[in-house]
Amino acid sequence: MTSRERFMAAMRNEQPDSVPVCPDMSNMIPCRLTGKPFWDVYYHRNPPLWRAYLAALEYFKFDGWMDGGGVTWKTKTPIETESRILNRSDDRLVVGTRYRTPAGDMTEEITYPRGDPPTITVKMIKDLDEDFPKFRYLLEEPIGYDAATFETIRQLTGEKGITCLGCGDPGFQNYFYFFEGGLEAVTFAYYDYPDLMEELRELQHRKYVKQCEMICEIKPDCILTGGSGSITMQSPEIWRNLSLPTLKEITRIARQAGVLTMVHSCGKERELVKACVEETDLDCVNPLEIPPMGDCDLAEVKRTFGDRICLMGNLHTTEVMLKGSVEDVERAAKQAIDDAAEGGGFILSTGDQCGRDTPDENIFKLVEVARTYGKYD
Repeated sequence: MTSRERFMAAMRNEQPDSVPVCPDMSNMIPCRLTGKPFWDVYYHRNPPLWRAYLAALEYFKFDGWMDGGGVTWKTKTPIETESRILNRSDDRLVVGTRYRTPAGDMTEEITYPRGDPPTITVKMIKDLDEDFPKFRYLLEEPIGYDAATFETIRQLTGEKGITCLGCGDPGFQNYFYFFEGGLEAVTFAYYDYPDLMEELRELQHRKYVKQCEMICEIKPDCILTGGSGSITMQSPEIWRNLSLPTLKEITRIARQAGVLTMVHSCGKERELVKACVEETDLDCVNPLEIPPMGDCDLAEVKRTFGDRICLMGNLHTTEVMLKGSVEDVERAAKQAIDDAAEGGGFILSTGDQCGRDTPDENIFKLVEVARTYGKYD
């Protein structure tokens, strides 16, 4: 099988020729391998992150997972943006962006460290009453799209892996990026402004459902949804209220269109897996992190849900991949295969995002174990 065939067979909960192997390294390691300051990749797009990832894929020879991007959405009210560098030093770049809407301007600042991914350091919503009329314009449903970059990504990826497009869902894991004050501000807003927060949920729901319908026209290998910390940054009850209705609709539309779906949700995830298996049409879930980062026992999740959903995970990204020896990686990878590979429907991976300084030899060992120990008879 090619890497793409192997990956998609596992996502369909089938048994490929061997366990697919795909460490979660969509950001830091590809940037590190360019040898450039990270702001060259993230801000100047020289190279863009997807090209850096393809280069890392060629280097490590795992089964690729191009996890989103490449589509520009067109809306009824185009938003004019102005960005400029506010501060530059040897170790960081600070960029300010102004979003011009018919209801007024919103501002945001992003800090780009030399050797780490960027962080939003000043967020758009500073006062919900004042800023929500402006923010509504960023939540318009798309009326069209330009998928030219995605088609380039798909062509260059070829059979080296799967190509995905992202389609989010509402929830604290999403709102966190927009509210000044972060998770605390989001939590207060949820209880202090229930009507506005319900409107926010509904506007995002309609936006993401429309994006999903258009993505199904493009026909990627997979739609990637969910969000980091879905039931870590909010309670399972709030997640069911805000996120689950959109997940149900996205996975239903994709299933009817013959497009596979995957949820990413680092942190606690056991209850999310149960809900997705029993109440949605989801095909695959990752990264199934172990305690203390998460709450998933891979063998138990396989026994309970493995006949109904593909599992992707779950070596510890710090204790094993970053700080562990090659022998530690080999031992943990074999254990994960023993725990979850029987019958197929398993992709050997890591917890959320391998650290920047993860030794290359540890990644090579992970791939080697999958190609040898992970062979199916």
